[in-house]
Amino acid sequence: MNTFKAVGVALATALGLVLSANSMAVGRLADISIHDRTDNRRLQVYWHEGKAWVVGKPGNEYQITVHNRLPEDVMAVMSVDGVNIVSGETARADQTGYVLAARRSFDIAGWRKNTSQTAAFYFTQLPDSYAARTGRPDDVGVIGVAVFRRKAYEPPVRLAPPASAPFSEGRPSAADASSSRNESMARSDGAAKSAELSRQAEERIGTGHGRIEDSRVTYTNFERAGNLPSETIAIYYDSYRNLLARGVVRQPVPITPRPFPGFVPDPEARFVP
Repeated sequence: MNTFKAVGVALATALGLVLSANSMAVGRLADISIHDRTDNRRLQVYWHEGKAWVVGKPGNEYQITVHNRLPEDVMAVMSVDGVNIVSGETARADQTGYVLAARRSFDIAGWRKNTSQTAAFYFTQLPDSYAARTGRPDDVGVIGVAVFRRKAYEPPVRLAPPASAPFSEGRPSAADASSSRNESMARSDGAAKSAELSRQAEERIGTGHGRIEDSRVTYTNFERAGNLPSETIAIYYDSYRNLLARGVVRQPVPITPRPFPGFVPDPEARFVP
């Protein structure tokens, strides 16, 4: 198909902060930034070998802020650790996502459980990540956003409906059943990989499936301009220790105490070295 008509999810919650193009956000058509909810701070983006990185602190909850920079609606198909954050499927760009209004920002704080709740994102050790616990640990450590523009088209010629029975809305196709079986097999195979990687808990971090929170959305239709996203954004993350070892972040230069700094000033005096 040249276009894909998806039942997307339109956010109906409060707006987030408008993002500016700085070291805290990544993207061109849409700006993506990561906010540490526990420490109440937006995470700095470090660029290393062409990739954007942020430092994740295990145990801390976080949210993904998406700012639509275009004067039109866009669809954002979003993944965390290779998992679609709305459907829970192994992520692909042709899946469901959030439909974002023009020039607006939205905060996505967790895995979507239904139209009224999410399970909070939090940084955690690899075996506790949602991806590893569902048998898919290979892509832990990356947040992805595929941005689609809406198809522009002329109003079609309207035809009368056929006399035959209407299409079934809820009956899964053979392709859907095959996809489900493949997904189940992939999770089974991945479970073994997850067990093998459990001893690497101190080497990588992922995103956990946390507390349930209120987050209301509504369904809407969105027809994409094409099969390929207009922009694909990736933000990688890991612990400070690991990113320091990789050279992604630099260790601050420590201030070395001086054993003989000079004469003794009065306590009330302002000492100027």
